Parts: sequence; C-alpha cells; structure tokens
Amino acid sequence: MVDFAGWDMPVNYGSQIEEHHAVRRDAGMFDVSHMLSLDLTGPDATRFLRHLLANDVAKLSEPGKALYSCMLNERGGVIDDLIVYRFDSGDYRLVVNAGTADKDVAWIRARIAATGANVTLDSRRDLAMIAIQGPGAIERARTAVPELAAEQDIPSAFSAIRAGDLLIARTGYTGEDGLEIALPANRAETMWNALAAADVKPCGLGARDTLRLEAGMNLYGQDMDESVSPLNAGLSWTIDLKDDSRDFVGRAALQAAPASQRLLGLILEDKGVLRAHMKVFTAAGEGETTSGSFSPTLERSIGFVRVPLATQVGEIVEVEIRGKRLKARTVKLPFARNGKPLV
Repeated sequence: MVDFAGWDMPVNYGSQIEEHHAVRRDAGMFDVSHMLSLDLTGPDATRFLRHLLANDVAKLSEPGKALYSCMLNERGGVIDDLIVYRFDSGDYRLVVNAGTADKDVAWIRARIAATGANVTLDSRRDLAMIAIQGPGAIERARTAVPELAAEQDIPSAFSAIRAGDLLIARTGYTGEDGLEIALPANRAETMWNALAAADVKPCGLGARDTLRLEAGMNLYGQDMDESVSPLNAGLSWTIDLKDDSRDFVGRAALQAAPASQRLLGLILEDKGVLRAHMKVFTAAGEGETTSGSFSPTLERSIGFVRVPLATQVGEIVEVEIRGKRLKARTVKLPFARNGKPLV
C-alpha cells in the first residue's frame, strides 16, 4: 500500500506481472474510487462546458455518450484531463483525476462565477468506482452485477447508462474493453467481492501504469501538466478548433503557439529500464522521456518521449541512463491494444 494523492492505494495484490496479463488476456479489476465524479446540471450546462473544455461537448448528440478532453488554463497548459458524459443538455457528469480534484473543483467554480453560468456543480464523494477491464471483463461482470444481466444493460463503446444508483460506462484506462462502474460507496465492498468470486482478478497501481503505458495513454502530472501544451503532449486530437465562435479557455494561447514538440513511443534496444525524465538525443535535438517501464506484453523496456517536432517514427536515438547513452527506437503509439502488441 502507498499514498496516492492522499489515498491509501495498492501497488499490487500479488504478482504485478500476473495482474497485467490478467487484464490483457481475461479480466482484472481496479478500485478507482480516488477518481472524483462531478455532476454538472442546469440550463447553461452545455454552453458552459463548451467554454470550459478544449474538446467540444456539442459532439455528444446522443444521451450517455462520452468525450475525453483536456481542461486548460489561459496559457494553454493542462489543468487536468477528464472524461465527460452527457445525459441531456442540462445534465453532465465529469470524472477527474484524484491528484487534481480539489484544484479542478476550485477552477470550475471560479469559471462558473466568472461567466455567470446558470449551473450547479455537485462533488460526488459519496461514490466509489470500480473498473473491470479485459477481453472477458463484460461477461464476467454480467454474472456478478445484477444491473448488467440483460444484453441491453451493456452500454456501447465510450458511452454510459444509468441503472438505478449505478453509472455504468464502457470506458477504461488499459487499452482493453471493459466497464467503469460508479456506485454508492456502501455498495462497493459487496460488488468487489462478487466480481472476485466471478474470477475477476484484483489489480493494483503497478499494473494500471504498465497497461496505460502500453496503450499509449497519458498520465497527468507525468506526461503533461499546467506547464505543458496539449499540442506538445500527443493530445492535439482532443483539441476542437472547428467552430470559430467557440472561445474555450486556452484557445487563444494554443493558436498563438503551435506545436514545437511531439510525443512518441520509445523502445529501448540495449539493456536497461526506461524511466521518466531521461535525456534523449535525436537528430533534430534533445528530448526527454516522460514515462517509462518494463512492458510485460512486449517483454521490453518502453516509454513515452517528448522530442523535437522533426523527429521521425522509426528513428534510432540515444537515451542517457546512468551516465551512458543507450540505443532506442521511436515508434508510433500505442504499443499494445486488445491483448496484442502493435510494434
């Protein structure tokens, strides 16, 4: 157990490698109750979120659909990355990171006050959240969670449904199919035990990190933060500039400062382990690793690297590890998805 943003969290329950493989091959579950759900309701909810977020919630035309977005400051730095679910034009749920939760709530409340938006923000610390991930996750969850018994109880990809006091989302942070279930905290232990009885393997922070790394998914505070533009962090696809009339927070800063770097995958060719904040030498100049670990799926050391924009995929570069320069190769992200290596 370790401290994680003020929460006691398990790094692993047993073998971290076995937990990783369980998610890639069958089904694993994570207690992600440290994540904070925020309910935003009111007649101005859609208009306000179009101002608050860099991605455009106007894309969410169907009830339950979800959107991944960055929430930026005026300088274009990333305050947080989050998922927003739309249930109707005046009813949304945002799920934000644990380490930024208090900051996020303060920022959103300040923006509500500054814009005068007719919305209410409800911080849902009464909820727990369990993520069930892997190719067998949904079928195993159906045997353990009564609200998932019927076929129509399973939401479509990147969307959510409400079932009684549950919010069931077809989302995750592993590169595998699965569900994230928000539920009253007093139901969490019972559901966890039922899932364990259905052979869903408990997994900790260690496997969660190697899974998201293989899946090419950024970690806030490591791969981006308030000092980093999403344009330099591999998150350009989350920035929607199509509507010229939509003046979201940070838009002007992004348009004034185009991308100068790119985020690529990195595979270490020599012996060693990639970690964050290692110098990387490319033909176009220096870069830096932002995340790194051993990949159980590839059985290699892998990482993310922020490098000059001219750096090419497939380029041989050098990484400085303990005073030595070791060879590595840049690759397109992700490294693995749906149980299979992609590089």
